[in-house]
Amino acid sequence: MLRKFVAPAILALGLSVAAASAAEAQTRVTLKSAKAGSSYYVMMVQLGELMKKQSAGKILPTVEESQGSVQNVKEAARRPGNFLFTTPPNLLEDARAAKKPFEGETGYDKIRTLFVMPFVTVHLAVQKDSGVTDVMQLAGKKFIAGGKGTFCERRTARIFELLGLTGKVEVIDVELDAASNAMRNDKVAGFATCSSHPTPQLVELATTTPLTILSFTKEQRDTILAADALSGPLTIAAGTYKDQDKPVETVGVPVGAFSTTAMDDETAYFITKSFWEQRAQMAKENPWWAGVSPEMVNQLATKLHPGALKYYKEAGIAVDAGLM
Repeated sequence: MLRKFVAPAILALGLSVAAASAAEAQTRVTLKSAKAGSSYYVMMVQLGELMKKQSAGKILPTVEESQGSVQNVKEAARRPGNFLFTTPPNLLEDARAAKKPFEGETGYDKIRTLFVMPFVTVHLAVQKDSGVTDVMQLAGKKFIAGGKGTFCERRTARIFELLGLTGKVEVIDVELDAASNAMRNDKVAGFATCSSHPTPQLVELATTTPLTILSFTKEQRDTILAADALSGPLTIAAGTYKDQDKPVETVGVPVGAFSTTAMDDETAYFITKSFWEQRAQMAKENPWWAGVSPEMVNQLATKLHPGALKYYKEAGIAVDAGLM
């Protein structure tokens, strides 16, 4: 009787130990970028799938929805474990300098770079029947300047300031996911969204609501770029969105995939190496990946994670001294 009891007990114990060992062999990674439905959320899903596939299931990714880059950066300062998030690099500079909205906060010195992401594209979208064809014609109109409390909202406010539109546009302060319906229902003339193009929100909206993506004139864009060395000119090709028959001249901001010193070197190396080795294949399915290359990591102005640095050295990518 005792032998009959002991044998199953030993077997159960062995299975428990094996299960525990298997669990220990798996690495959990949390990915966070933007709201569900945005292009950056889709990118996080794609990166999560890439990690799981390339690691044969040893990496277990979890994609979380985010209110935007400010939330990502703030969480990075306090989250343990393997946390991968996206943000424009200038937000990290502000966080380290304790500038608004990071006053009195610490912990941002432990953030490290992994790789570059597709740039943020500033979209100023309006109803086609609003009669607005130039950004200066937004004066006197109701306009959602990006998601409440987001990088996009601040970026749009800065553009309005530089073009002399501050106080002239009636800015409506709501969440970005309410913007499409607000425009459909004639509550606002339009809204700003800052995401890599084509952004799913505008792709979907354009199928039901005639819209115009505003172009900046050369003089307007030069004014914006002169005030922000991190930004650059971007063109949204004709045909990117339904009934968009002309290229849209706008501005873009670099974005990086970052982690913290809490991520172990092996995981950072594997994620970085897998991304760059599979980027070309990913670009066949989603063209936004075609716009990034390894040497662009030098635009991110934040030290590389040691695991990521190992990959760039092996790949022969020249890295600025300030990132080492």
